Amino acid sequence: MSDLIPEFLSQATGRLEAIAETASTGGYDEAIELIITALDNGGVVQAFGTGHSQAFAMEIAGRAGGLIPTNNLALRDVVLHGSRDVSVLGGSGLERDPSVVDELFSVSPINPADVFLIASNSGVNGSIVGVALRAKELGHPVVAVTSIEHTSAVEPKHPSGKRLSEIADVVIDNRAPFGDTTLSLPGEIGVGAISSITSAFIAQLLTIEVSRRIFERGAVPPLYISANIPGGDEHNSALEDLYRDRIRRSA
Repeated sequence: MSDLIPEFLSQATGRLEAIAETASTGGYDEAIELIITALDNGGVVQAFGTGHSQAFAMEIAGRAGGLIPTNNLALRDVVLHGSRDVSVLGGSGLERDPSVVDELFSVSPINPADVFLIASNSGVNGSIVGVALRAKELGHPVVAVTSIEHTSAVEPKHPSGKRLSEIADVVIDNRAPFGDTTLSLPGEIGVGAISSITSAFIAQLLTIEVSRRIFERGAVPPLYISANIPGGDEHNSALEDLYRDRIRRSA
Protein backbone atom coordinates (compact mmCIF):
# COMPACT_ATOMS: atom_id res chain seq x y z
CA MET A 1 0.00 0.00 0.00
CA SER A 2 1.26 3.45 -0.88
CA ASP A 3 2.41 5.62 2.02
CA LEU A 4 0.18 8.33 0.54
CA ILE A 5 -3.00 6.47 1.47
CA PRO A 6 -2.54 6.56 5.26
CA GLU A 7 -1.20 10.10 4.92
CA PHE A 8 -4.34 11.20 3.09
CA LEU A 9 -6.47 9.43 5.70
CA SER A 10 -4.62 11.38 8.39
CA GLN A 11 -5.15 14.65 6.51
CA ALA A 12 -8.86 13.95 6.13
CA THR A 13 -9.36 12.71 9.68
CA GLY A 14 -7.63 15.70 11.24
CA ARG A 15 -9.78 18.13 9.31
CA LEU A 16 -13.02 16.27 10.01
CA GLU A 17 -12.20 16.13 13.72
CA ALA A 18 -11.56 19.88 13.76
CA ILE A 19 -14.88 20.51 12.01
CA ALA A 20 -16.71 18.23 14.45
CA GLU A 21 -15.12 20.04 17.39
CA THR A 22 -16.24 23.40 16.01
CA ALA A 23 -19.79 22.10 15.60
CA SER A 24 -19.83 20.45 19.05
CA THR A 25 -18.80 23.68 20.74
CA GLY A 26 -21.51 25.77 19.10
CA GLY A 27 -19.61 27.07 16.10
CA TYR A 28 -22.44 26.24 13.71
CA ASP A 29 -25.31 27.32 15.97
CA GLU A 30 -25.98 30.55 14.12
CA ALA A 31 -26.24 28.75 10.79
CA ILE A 32 -28.48 26.09 12.31
CA GLU A 33 -30.82 28.70 13.75
CA LEU A 34 -31.04 30.52 10.41
CA ILE A 35 -32.11 27.26 8.77
CA ILE A 36 -34.68 26.44 11.46
CA THR A 37 -36.10 29.96 11.32
CA ALA A 38 -36.50 29.69 7.56
CA LEU A 39 -38.32 26.38 7.87
CA ASP A 40 -40.53 27.73 10.67
CA ASN A 41 -41.52 30.62 8.42
CA GLY A 42 -42.49 28.36 5.54
CA GLY A 43 -39.23 28.76 3.65
CA VAL A 44 -36.84 26.19 2.27
CA VAL A 45 -33.07 25.84 2.11
CA GLN A 46 -31.67 27.01 -1.23
CA ALA A 47 -28.37 25.16 -1.69
CA PHE A 48 -25.95 26.34 -4.38
CA GLY A 49 -22.52 25.36 -5.56
CA THR A 50 -20.67 25.22 -8.86
CA GLY A 51 -17.95 22.90 -10.12
CA HIS A 52 -17.12 20.24 -7.54
CA SER A 53 -19.00 22.28 -4.91
CA GLN A 54 -22.23 21.06 -6.50
CA ALA A 55 -21.59 18.00 -4.34
CA PHE A 56 -22.37 20.12 -1.27
CA ALA A 57 -25.75 21.15 -2.68
CA MET A 58 -26.50 17.52 -3.46
CA GLU A 59 -25.71 16.56 0.14
CA ILE A 60 -28.18 19.20 1.33
CA ALA A 61 -31.02 18.66 -1.13
CA GLY A 62 -32.86 15.55 -2.24
CA ARG A 63 -31.02 12.67 -0.57
CA ALA A 64 -31.90 9.95 1.93
CA GLY A 65 -31.58 11.26 5.48
CA GLY A 66 -31.78 14.84 4.22
CA LEU A 67 -34.31 17.58 4.81
CA ILE A 68 -37.18 17.63 2.32
CA PRO A 69 -37.72 21.44 2.30
CA THR A 70 -34.50 21.94 0.34
CA ASN A 71 -33.79 23.02 -3.22
CA ASN A 72 -30.66 22.49 -5.28
CA LEU A 73 -30.02 25.61 -7.34
CA ALA A 74 -27.87 24.67 -10.33
CA LEU A 75 -26.41 26.58 -13.24
CA ARG A 76 -27.86 23.98 -15.61
CA ASP A 77 -31.30 25.35 -14.70
CA VAL A 78 -30.76 28.28 -17.08
CA VAL A 79 -30.64 25.67 -19.86
CA LEU A 80 -33.32 23.28 -18.55
CA HIS A 81 -35.78 26.00 -17.54
CA GLY A 82 -34.39 29.15 -19.13
CA SER A 83 -33.26 30.46 -22.49
CA ARG A 84 -29.58 29.49 -22.60
CA ASP A 85 -28.20 27.02 -25.10
CA VAL A 86 -26.75 23.77 -23.79
CA SER A 87 -23.36 24.81 -25.17
CA VAL A 88 -22.90 27.21 -22.23
CA LEU A 89 -22.53 24.22 -19.90
CA GLY A 90 -19.14 23.35 -21.38
CA GLY A 91 -16.07 24.55 -19.50
CA SER A 92 -16.06 27.01 -16.60
CA GLY A 93 -17.38 30.09 -18.40
CA LEU A 94 -20.86 29.98 -16.88
CA GLU A 95 -19.44 29.47 -13.39
CA ARG A 96 -17.44 32.67 -13.76
CA ASP A 97 -20.22 34.70 -15.41
CA PRO A 98 -22.00 37.07 -12.99
CA SER A 99 -24.72 37.80 -15.56
CA VAL A 100 -26.16 34.29 -15.17
CA VAL A 101 -27.62 35.28 -11.81
CA ASP A 102 -30.57 37.21 -13.27
CA GLU A 103 -31.84 34.24 -15.25
CA LEU A 104 -31.04 31.71 -12.54
CA PHE A 105 -33.22 33.58 -10.07
CA SER A 106 -35.98 34.11 -12.61
CA VAL A 107 -36.32 30.37 -13.35
CA SER A 108 -35.91 29.13 -9.75
CA PRO A 109 -38.60 28.57 -7.08
CA ILE A 110 -37.33 31.15 -4.59
CA ASN A 111 -39.55 32.60 -1.87
CA PRO A 112 -38.97 35.43 0.64
CA ALA A 113 -38.56 33.14 3.67
CA ASP A 114 -35.80 30.99 2.11
CA VAL A 115 -32.27 30.72 3.48
CA PHE A 116 -29.29 30.27 1.16
CA LEU A 117 -26.45 27.80 1.77
CA ILE A 118 -23.68 28.51 -0.73
CA ALA A 119 -20.54 26.40 -1.07
CA SER A 120 -17.41 27.42 -2.93
CA ASN A 121 -13.85 26.48 -2.07
CA SER A 122 -12.41 29.65 -3.60
CA GLY A 123 -15.45 31.84 -2.98
CA VAL A 124 -14.52 34.29 -5.72
CA ASN A 125 -16.17 33.22 -9.01
CA GLY A 126 -18.75 35.44 -10.64
CA SER A 127 -21.82 33.22 -10.30
CA ILE A 128 -21.07 32.31 -6.66
CA VAL A 129 -20.56 35.88 -5.52
CA GLY A 130 -23.43 37.05 -7.71
CA VAL A 131 -25.91 34.61 -6.17
CA ALA A 132 -24.83 35.60 -2.67
CA LEU A 133 -25.19 39.31 -3.46
CA ARG A 134 -28.62 38.84 -5.06
CA ALA A 135 -29.82 36.75 -2.14
CA LYS A 136 -28.75 39.46 0.31
CA GLU A 137 -30.35 42.19 -1.83
CA LEU A 138 -33.63 40.28 -1.62
CA GLY A 139 -33.40 39.94 2.14
CA HIS A 140 -32.36 36.29 2.40
CA PRO A 141 -29.86 35.15 5.03
CA VAL A 142 -26.75 33.55 3.51
CA VAL A 143 -24.55 30.83 4.98
CA ALA A 144 -21.23 30.29 3.19
CA VAL A 145 -19.08 27.16 3.23
CA THR A 146 -15.64 28.05 1.89
CA SER A 147 -11.91 27.64 2.44
CA ILE A 148 -10.76 30.61 4.50
CA GLU A 149 -7.14 29.84 3.62
CA HIS A 150 -7.79 29.69 -0.11
CA THR A 151 -10.24 32.56 -0.49
CA SER A 152 -7.98 34.87 1.49
CA ALA A 153 -5.12 34.21 -0.93
CA VAL A 154 -6.89 34.88 -4.26
CA GLU A 155 -8.43 37.92 -5.90
CA PRO A 156 -12.20 38.20 -6.37
CA LYS A 157 -13.46 37.73 -9.95
CA HIS A 158 -16.83 39.43 -9.47
CA PRO A 159 -17.18 43.10 -10.54
CA SER A 160 -18.10 43.99 -6.97
CA GLY A 161 -14.61 43.02 -5.81
CA LYS A 162 -16.13 40.91 -3.04
CA ARG A 163 -15.62 37.36 -1.88
CA LEU A 164 -18.39 35.03 -0.77
CA SER A 165 -17.00 35.18 2.76
CA GLU A 166 -17.41 38.97 2.78
CA ILE A 167 -21.11 38.78 1.88
CA ALA A 168 -22.46 35.91 3.96
CA ASP A 169 -24.14 36.30 7.35
CA VAL A 170 -22.37 33.17 8.57
CA VAL A 171 -19.11 31.73 7.23
CA ILE A 172 -18.15 28.09 7.80
CA ASP A 173 -14.55 27.15 7.05
CA ASN A 174 -14.28 23.86 5.16
CA ARG A 175 -10.67 23.54 6.36
CA ALA A 176 -9.28 22.93 2.88
CA PRO A 177 -5.77 24.26 2.22
CA PHE A 178 -4.85 26.68 -0.55
CA GLY A 179 -5.24 24.81 -3.83
CA ASP A 180 -7.40 22.14 -2.14
CA THR A 181 -4.80 19.36 -2.35
CA THR A 182 -3.28 17.90 0.81
CA LEU A 183 -0.42 15.79 -0.58
CA SER A 184 2.45 16.31 -3.02
CA LEU A 185 3.93 13.99 -5.60
CA PRO A 186 7.54 14.47 -6.76
CA GLY A 187 7.85 17.74 -8.63
CA GLU A 188 5.40 19.48 -6.28
CA ILE A 189 2.38 18.01 -8.04
CA GLY A 190 -0.61 18.38 -5.73
CA VAL A 191 -3.01 15.47 -5.15
CA GLY A 192 -5.53 14.46 -2.52
CA ALA A 193 -8.19 17.17 -2.80
CA ILE A 194 -10.21 17.47 0.39
CA SER A 195 -12.88 20.18 0.10
CA SER A 196 -15.63 17.87 -1.22
CA ILE A 197 -15.10 15.52 1.72
CA THR A 198 -15.10 18.21 4.38
CA SER A 199 -18.00 20.12 2.81
CA ALA A 200 -20.14 16.99 2.62
CA PHE A 201 -19.39 16.38 6.31
CA ILE A 202 -20.45 19.94 7.13
CA ALA A 203 -23.67 19.48 5.14
CA GLN A 204 -24.48 16.38 7.16
CA LEU A 205 -23.68 18.05 10.49
CA LEU A 206 -26.04 20.91 9.65
CA THR A 207 -28.76 18.46 8.64
CA ILE A 208 -28.29 16.37 11.79
CA GLU A 209 -28.42 19.34 14.16
CA VAL A 210 -31.39 21.01 12.46
CA SER A 211 -33.29 17.70 12.60
CA ARG A 212 -32.35 17.04 16.22
CA ARG A 213 -33.53 20.46 17.36
CA ILE A 214 -36.81 20.14 15.49
CA PHE A 215 -37.34 16.74 17.13
CA GLU A 216 -36.53 18.10 20.58
CA ARG A 217 -39.28 20.70 20.15
CA GLY A 218 -41.75 17.84 19.80
CA ALA A 219 -42.09 17.93 16.01
CA VAL A 220 -41.20 15.34 13.39
CA PRO A 221 -38.28 16.48 11.21
CA PRO A 222 -39.25 16.45 7.50
CA LEU A 223 -36.61 13.96 6.37
CA TYR A 224 -36.28 11.75 3.33
CA ILE A 225 -35.96 8.02 3.74
CA SER A 226 -34.32 5.95 1.04
CA ALA A 227 -36.50 5.43 -2.00
CA ASN A 228 -34.92 1.99 -2.23
CA ILE A 229 -36.65 0.60 0.86
CA PRO A 230 -40.32 -0.43 1.14
CA GLY A 231 -42.58 2.59 1.58
CA GLY A 232 -39.83 5.05 0.74
CA ASP A 233 -41.45 6.55 -2.31
CA GLU A 234 -44.80 6.95 -0.58
CA HIS A 235 -43.27 8.60 2.49
CA ASN A 236 -41.17 10.99 0.43
CA SER A 237 -43.92 11.92 -2.01
CA ALA A 238 -46.35 12.74 0.80
CA LEU A 239 -43.89 15.12 2.41
CA GLU A 240 -42.76 16.62 -0.89
CA ASP A 241 -46.39 17.50 -1.57
CA LEU A 242 -46.26 19.84 1.44
CA TYR A 243 -43.62 21.89 -0.40
CA ARG A 244 -45.07 21.66 -3.89
CA ASP A 245 -43.88 24.50 -6.16
CA ARG A 246 -41.18 25.43 -3.61
CA ILE A 247 -38.71 22.64 -4.30
CA ARG A 248 -37.52 21.11 -7.57
CA ARG A 249 -36.32 17.56 -8.03
CA SER A 250 -34.69 16.45 -11.26
CA ALA A 251 -32.39 13.66 -12.43
